[in-house]
This record gives sequence, C-alpha cells and structure tokens, in this order.
Amino acid sequence: MTTQLSELTNESTYRLVDTADYRIQINEAGEGHPVILIHGTGPGATGWSNFEPNIRDLSRSFRCIAVTMPGWGDSSPQNLKTGRDQGRAVLQLMDTLGIDRAAIVGNSMGGAVGMVVATQHRERVSHLVMMGSGIWGVNVLAPSGLSEGMQCIFDTYEDPSPENFQKLVRTMCYDPSFATRELAEERSRNALSKPEHLRNWLDVMRSGVGGTGFLEAGQKMAQSDVPTMLVHGRDDRTAHYEMALRANVVIPDSRLLLLNRCGHWAQLEHAAEFNSTVRHFVERG
Repeated sequence: MTTQLSELTNESTYRLVDTADYRIQINEAGEGHPVILIHGTGPGATGWSNFEPNIRDLSRSFRCIAVTMPGWGDSSPQNLKTGRDQGRAVLQLMDTLGIDRAAIVGNSMGGAVGMVVATQHRERVSHLVMMGSGIWGVNVLAPSGLSEGMQCIFDTYEDPSPENFQKLVRTMCYDPSFATRELAEERSRNALSKPEHLRNWLDVMRSGVGGTGFLEAGQKMAQSDVPTMLVHGRDDRTAHYEMALRANVVIPDSRLLLLNRCGHWAQLEHAAEFNSTVRHFVERG
C-alpha cells in the first residue's frame, strides 16, 4: 500500500470486489498475514465504521481487510430470495483476493460468521477472534426476550431517525464519550443511503432465518482446533457475556478476555488493548 498509515481514510482504503455471487465493499491496508475483520449487525454498519482504529493500528503488522458484508453498505443485498449465507460470501472474497488462509476477527454477528467459516472450512482459518459474540444458549440474548441492544437495533431498522441512531450507539458503549454524534450520523448516513438493506434485514429476521447456521456452527466448535480468542465487555447490553463464557467452555483451544467498563464494542472502547491482544495472539501462532 502506498498510503501512509497515518493518512488512512475510508476513501483511501475503500474498494469494491466482485466475487462469483456478490459485490463486496472492503477497506484494505497493510501487508503480511491476512486479517479479515467482520462487523456486527445493525443499521448503517460497515467495515470502516466498526473497525477504524483497529485498521489503523493492525495494518502496521498485517494485511487488514475490513469487510462490509452483503446486506450492508455498498455490498450486494441479501434477502429471502437471494439467501443469507455470509460464510459463503467470506470464502468467495478470500478466493477472489487470492487469500488461502487468514485470521478472522468478528464483532457480534461477525464472530458467528467466523465460526461458520472455521467449522466448514478449517483449512482457511489460522485464528479466530470473537468479540461481543459467543455461543448461543437457551436464553440466546436475554432470558426475557430481546436484549436492550437488540431491541434498539430493531427499533432503528424500523425507524432510522437521528434519535434512534443516537440511542443505538449509546446502548452499544459503556462509556458515553464513545457514543459520539459523529458516529451516530455516520451510521445514519450509511443506513439511509441504502434503504433496501433496512427492509431486507427486517424481512430476514422476522422470517426466523436471520441466524441460519450460527447455532450449528457454535455446536461444531466443540470439535474445533482453531486457536480462538474471545473478547467480551462485562457491561455488554446487546449480547450478554454469558455467551463468551459458554464459548470458552465449549471451544477446546480458546482463551477469554473479559473487560470491565466495556460494552458491545470492545474494539472501539478498548482499542489499544484489543489491538495489542490481537497482534500478540496472531503473531504467536
């Protein structure tokens, strides 16, 4: 990459990649072992908005590829007609980019996508890092139904108003200083630029197939030998840290970093510690 790391921007790292079945938006920087960063669900999510401080730091050591998954940003739509196999999209992206094996770093939904790839195509995954993610149990996200964060996500998909976006980013963070108006406005612009993604997400989730393959992948992780790092916020109001505890028990080669004073976005609220943890974990392997 010719762009200096200190000068990295969304625009300088952005490009669209056409795979066999998808057009996928990515932000790419750095050289070395490939690290694929996969964002979580939520209106307006993109690889850049979810991982900006991580791309800037980790691209000093690795070839970082922050993926905006089909169904978000400028990537292809996904709906009940086209299907929602996010694992296939990641594999096709790797094939198109000439990547045989990569570390996968996934936030929330991105962690579940990482488990799908790791269990279906073990040879393609060198390391798996999951934050704000884990293995679902009986309670899934909250014993009484949707968690506070998931309810905010649904509310904002249904009504992408500035007020709902501000509430959404506040719910994702423990420290309100990270829930900036700029972040809420960026997510809002991203979401409103592609209203079909909002409608499609609601259709898929209401159909009951929104998590297709995720539960099965979590069960298969009991036989996985992929080195796995779990990072979770003690104060996560979207996905309870019990999911990470369960994953730590189930996955044989796993370790868990549980952070106090941290919400659903550990990679943003504790960026420096998260980056150093990922760097050490991937380089050690």
